Amino acid sequence: MPQAMRGAAHVLAVPDAGVTARWWVEVMGFEIAGEPDGWVFVRSGEVTIMLGSCPDAIHPRDLGDHQYFGYLEVADVDAWFEAVSGRGADILFPPADRPWGMREFAVRTPDGHRFMVAAALAG
Repeated sequence: MPQAMRGAAHVLAVPDAGVTARWWVEVMGFEIAGEPDGWVFVRSGEVTIMLGSCPDAIHPRDLGDHQYFGYLEVADVDAWFEAVSGRGADILFPPADRPWGMREFAVRTPDGHRFMVAAALAG
């Protein structure tokens, strides 16, 4: 068996990578990590999201259940919730304790992608 995986990045097709990247920076607190032709990469800690401009692709808001793309783990989910909701994030539901040992909330990007932000419950 090869060595364990060392990281992960999410790749999202979006109508306009520059516009979407601004949302990730201004609302979610990420930073620009690279801008190769047709792409913008944003990063927070060990999480990278690679945004590709695909203006002719199916719009993310039309993907139904396939709008979900990630489960992002943080140290303090309530602090993240306060920060991003204060900056206008579209919160689908607020932090809640889940039976699988996580406290999580859901967010939707302006393009329509949905994702979870979560932290392990103590104990």
